[in-house]
Amino acid sequence: LRPERSTHKSPSLPDISGEMVEPVGNHYVVARPVYSENLFNEEHEKLLQLSRAVHRQSSVLLCLYSCSPQRVKKIALGLFPIVSWLPAYRFREWILSDIVSGINTGLVAVLQGLAFALLVNVPPGYGLYAAFFPVLVYFIFGTSRHISVGPFPVLSLMVGGAVVRLVPDDSAGNGTSTNISAINEERVMVAASVTFLSGVFQLLLGILQFGFIVIYLSQSLISGFTTAAAIHVVVSQLKFMLQLPVPGFNKPFGIIYTLESVFTQITKTNIADLVTSLVVLLIVFVVKEMNDRYKAKLPTPIPIELLVTVLAALFSYFINFEEKFNVAVLSFLSFRFQAPVAPDVGVLQKCIGDSISIAIVGFAVAFSVAKVYSIKHDYPVDGNQELIAFGLSNIVGGSFKGFASSTALSRSGVQESTGGKTQIAGIISAVIVLIVILAIGFLLAPLQKSVLASLALGNLKGMLMQFKEVGILWRKDKYDCVTLWKSNLLCKLAYRLYFFLNLTNNCVCVFVHSPSCTVLANVGRSNIYRNRKDYTDIYEPEGVKIFRCSSPIFFANIEFFREKLITVGFNPLRVLRKRNKALRKIRKMLKKGELQVTPKGLICMANYTHESDEELDNNRIEELDQPTNMTDLPIQINWGADLPPGITVPQVNIHSIILDFSSVSFLDFSAMRVLQKTLKEFVRINIDIYIAGGFLDKLERCAFFDEEIKPSMFFLTIHDAVLHILLKKDIASSPKLKLAEVTLQFSSFATLVPLHYSQAPSSALHS
Repeated sequence: LRPERSTHKSPSLPDISGEMVEPVGNHYVVARPVYSENLFNEEHEKLLQLSRAVHRQSSVLLCLYSCSPQRVKKIALGLFPIVSWLPAYRFREWILSDIVSGINTGLVAVLQGLAFALLVNVPPGYGLYAAFFPVLVYFIFGTSRHISVGPFPVLSLMVGGAVVRLVPDDSAGNGTSTNISAINEERVMVAASVTFLSGVFQLLLGILQFGFIVIYLSQSLISGFTTAAAIHVVVSQLKFMLQLPVPGFNKPFGIIYTLESVFTQITKTNIADLVTSLVVLLIVFVVKEMNDRYKAKLPTPIPIELLVTVLAALFSYFINFEEKFNVAVLSFLSFRFQAPVAPDVGVLQKCIGDSISIAIVGFAVAFSVAKVYSIKHDYPVDGNQELIAFGLSNIVGGSFKGFASSTALSRSGVQESTGGKTQIAGIISAVIVLIVILAIGFLLAPLQKSVLASLALGNLKGMLMQFKEVGILWRKDKYDCVTLWKSNLLCKLAYRLYFFLNLTNNCVCVFVHSPSCTVLANVGRSNIYRNRKDYTDIYEPEGVKIFRCSSPIFFANIEFFREKLITVGFNPLRVLRKRNKALRKIRKMLKKGELQVTPKGLICMANYTHESDEELDNNRIEELDQPTNMTDLPIQINWGADLPPGITVPQVNIHSIILDFSSVSFLDFSAMRVLQKTLKEFVRINIDIYIAGGFLDKLERCAFFDEEIKPSMFFLTIHDAVLHILLKKDIASSPKLKLAEVTLQFSSFATLVPLHYSQAPSSALHS
């Protein structure tokens, strides 16, 4: 069957209802026998499923039980990623960037460690332990090169909830130094025990290969959870900003009781602390906004937290705020390491639920951030190994009286944006924390606690700004919007219950709707398309891949769908970046006169000297993800032809991809965003995308389409899309189409329609 182009009106044909229709334009007719499933399989020699299943099971068993030096080496390298990347470290090119990045990150880690310790309700000095030990462990076992490991406000708040529940404030009002010291010691022990147990859970999940659990947490769920946590952080820090004796309320709707306690004591506010907090918040928010707006022009983000902390400590010391205005200061920091301790068994029994929640949330946040940077810098991260790395980090950190660690988005952003290449930057940041612990921590003694509280709130800007998503989500996907608001309305300890309910629900969804993806081919030279592995008599148009998904696509399986789609051909993002890097090199060589334009193409006029990709990237990797632009070049680059010496790009043998969504019954907003991003990556390397079936109305309503992704890519069936591609190819290769007449058979009637068509190749579909 071939696509035909009609230039004359055909005789009117009655449709099923008896009305007259006139086929105009491109149309085709299918003439084939009526098949039952068994008859079709017999005629086209379907392969036996039993033989395929036996072969697949034998391959799996061979992989599981075979033991070879290569397999042992692979396991060892997987368990200790440092063995893979450290020997390949480009010392001369990367060390300076890592040192600069490590110093900047270390200074931020010190301040965040002190600030987030207030959320845990332990003395601020213990936050430095949480910013030091996990970094050392992650350096050996982690797979991400760019995240900064240490305290995270949401985890700190969750640990603080368990601490207040097990060691409440002194209700008798005996605020003596002895009582306060005893309560602090108990709280430190509870925080360390909860952290230790959460690390054990993470380690077990990693060993059991449960790294996939992160896919069960939808983007709306994570956004809602972190936004709600940010609100609780704001409320919990009011007592430090106003210096009010507000007890911890670890019960349903505790946030309301906290606000009630604050407002009933509002007349006792310490004005000096309040003014300091407001000034610090204003400065931090303004400078952070400047950092975001002018990040392309700034060589490094302005270290506003460090500047504010130094100035606040100096003002407090020289003006003597503590005596004159009775402000609360740090006054004492532990200038030595604590000896490792075993966790309290009694605490472990009471905080199992808290530890599981902390383990899951900590991993989900860290892996999400690590995934972003891995895609940006094009290297893999292993979810199972990340669980092992964070598990060991928390076990070691808890043993040394630290609290739960993950990664803070702002701190990781500093490490990456200041030029960090590997976790060597993390080690440098740990050295900065070590210097503060052992040598210069006493300089922070006059610092007000209200300053640390303000710095903690200053790092929540991104989370609080997620409220803007509510309106967008309501218009595009009401289900996700309800999920987001439901998470925001829940109270402190309800987080754990909510996470478990969602986890259970999503697990059921994933197992019921496990994604089934196959590559299709035409069978029998008609309009029937089946799994290419099931039949021998198949036809696949050259340069065309047909990809079918037979299950709902949503947040839990969209990454699986993307990976399967990429394995069909190639990674489009990697190809796009290689092409943009090649264009940078070509422009540079043309400017130096090393390339000359001739009628035959580009000719190299000098010996090309190798230049690393890192130097060419100039820390502007985002530019490599944009569509290739050749308007400023004197010649259009043909990526399939020979390129100048020293310039290589992956070869692409596919020109069209057809996605069969006819069996997809559901597509949520989280999956929609990933799908749009993936399709754009293919379009930007000149791959035509066609979709058969799908959700055209919903996608239009959700503003899915733009200049790159257009509604015209949607077709009724796979066959329509295939014929469109073949016709488009024929017109491009043979503009003059031949004229012929074809008899069209319709059940009980026939008519002659003059059609234009080109001669089909031997391997094409039959007419």
